[in-house]
Amino acid sequence: MAHLSASVYTSHVPAIGAALDLGKSAEPYWQPLFKGYEYSKQWMKDNTPDVVFLVYNDHATAFSLDIIPTFAIGCAAEFQPADEGWGPRPVPKVIGHPELASHIAHSVIQQDFDLTIVNKMDVDHGLTVPLSLMCGQPTAWPCTVIPFAVNVVQYPVPSGKRCFQLGQAIGRAIESFDQPLNVQIWGTGGMSHQLQGPRAGLINKEFDARFMDLLIKDPEAAAAIPHIDYVRDAGSEGIELVMWLIARGAMADVNGGAKAELMHRFYHVPASNTAVGHAILKNG
Repeated sequence: MAHLSASVYTSHVPAIGAALDLGKSAEPYWQPLFKGYEYSKQWMKDNTPDVVFLVYNDHATAFSLDIIPTFAIGCAAEFQPADEGWGPRPVPKVIGHPELASHIAHSVIQQDFDLTIVNKMDVDHGLTVPLSLMCGQPTAWPCTVIPFAVNVVQYPVPSGKRCFQLGQAIGRAIESFDQPLNVQIWGTGGMSHQLQGPRAGLINKEFDARFMDLLIKDPEAAAAIPHIDYVRDAGSEGIELVMWLIARGAMADVNGGAKAELMHRFYHVPASNTAVGHAILKNG
């Protein structure tokens, strides 16, 4: 059977990808941020999975305002890097895992979660920046990837509780797949930030630290945070953190299993105009 071995949490700031692609990662502004991922890159080499189930949000590349799925799972064999207005990032194409993706879709829909099944889409920085942070700049990504897009851009967006419960369903689906695959689940986006309006540039270190504490030690409490708290305390884009709850909900310790082990935790301000958070949890 497949096994969910770990969960990874990270911001997916587009400027991080640009810094890597343009060779700026050693500059004084960026160096502290990339230093925080040195452990993670080595950990990824030492613990390379067969598949990464990667939760992210699309930024109006695969989906426009014409069609806005709340949850969309990529079931294709491959996904090209998206052109977000300045050409596709110079990164490898993403190779999917249609068999596991289809199994997860079937299992989760049978558990009463409505997913949109996507057989063709390009993937933007929300997905490729986390891969770059964890894997560096290879000629091919070291594992297959199942993209899982969540609408956290256009209201109404899903609640933290719903995302957490969906993660639990995804965890059960992964563990029931009848091939011996090593699977990781990644939750991306966040942390506190606001990109427009009078509060543009907002960063709330206290909220971010409290959220990470709860995510690790009391994920049910993190899942109970209401939307208004994200908007008020973490900025309009802070709602992206509900995607971390999908990854956390898949872990064994919230489903009656052994306690998750914290392997790494990192926080940095600023990266562009946002805070960057990152953690790795080994599954129990």
